[in-house]
Amino acid sequence: MASTNLRHPEEAAQRPSRRTHGADPTAGTRRICLGVVTGPQGVQGAVRIKPFTEVPENVARYGPVEDEAGERRFELRLIGTAKGVVIVRVSGVESRDQAETLRGLRLYLPRAALPETEPDEYYHADLIGLAAVTTADEALGRVVAIHNFGAGDILEIAPPHGATMLLPFTNAVVPTVDIAGGRVLIELPQEVEGDSPEAGE
Repeated sequence: MASTNLRHPEEAAQRPSRRTHGADPTAGTRRICLGVVTGPQGVQGAVRIKPFTEVPENVARYGPVEDEAGERRFELRLIGTAKGVVIVRVSGVESRDQAETLRGLRLYLPRAALPETEPDEYYHADLIGLAAVTTADEALGRVVAIHNFGAGDILEIAPPHGATMLLPFTNAVVPTVDIAGGRVLIELPQEVEGDSPEAGE
């Protein structure tokens, strides 16, 4: 399912690759953002959607989607693809003017409606909010976002006070993801990026 299905370079070839899905850091633990409407397509009400799904066409696969507030529901019908976007018809949208009003709309789906993940594979929403604890049982903070600047996914961890830190989401740095226990175990590297997401660029 969701996001760019990124595989993480590992320090040892025998380590399994780690994958995350879902590019939206605000998705929370109950819903996952499948994509965002970038604008109208043509004059008959179609829209372009930037997908956060592993397979772009899956944006329209899992059933009705909701807006961020959960107040409106939309049926999507895929009609085409273009570079970096999918083109869909949205239920109740029949004109370009109506499609224009959806620009910037984020489309969500309940987590329970999505396929189960494989071992060592996670939706972003599964990770965000987990406590981050060192392997020496020292609290670091909580995972607040997942970023990718081109070299693999990065966990952004916010301590109770001070700047956030950015850590690569690899088996070497994050040896244990305990979803049921609500935490990730961190083996701190010698150098830690911090301050802001831009620090990882």
